[in-house]
Amino acid sequence: MTSELAETAPLPTRPGGTRPAAPLPTDILLVEDNPREVELILKPLRELDGAHRIEVVRDGEEALDYMFGRGAFRHEGGSPLPRLVLLGLKLPKVDGLDVLRAIRANSRTSLVPIVVLTSAHDPRELAQCYQLGANSCVQKPVRYEEFWNAMQAVGRYWLAMNQGPPPAVSPIA
Repeated sequence: MTSELAETAPLPTRPGGTRPAAPLPTDILLVEDNPREVELILKPLRELDGAHRIEVVRDGEEALDYMFGRGAFRHEGGSPLPRLVLLGLKLPKVDGLDVLRAIRANSRTSLVPIVVLTSAHDPRELAQCYQLGANSCVQKPVRYEEFWNAMQAVGRYWLAMNQGPPPAVSPIA
């Protein structure tokens, strides 16, 4: 897992000490195994207004560990959830559709916005993503400028305009 900040932000410290306090909340969890695509996605997101903390995980199992506070992320079990998950579908270890299904099935993570990033234009795959609870599906454009604009539009909408669910509030049954 790597952590990316659009701008350098000072680490919080505990009162009277210099040790880092709780981890900074994550704005975006990027789930993508292809290092080239990770860079293509991160560059436009880094240029958005404000310092946005972006965590990158490289496979579906790591994504689930992050969201559920397991394995290497056990210490972050009570940490705030990311404001947005950008999810690739073709992932090693656990497929993106299974990641989506697991996140939606858990009461703590079920309301986190998830945007599926796909290279394919398969109507069945899109339907399945929406049936499993994706908030949006974005086909990754082939042309670099279009890709850049698409990633900035996704970031602007979900981080600046969208009003996400309040933390620790249960939905009305």
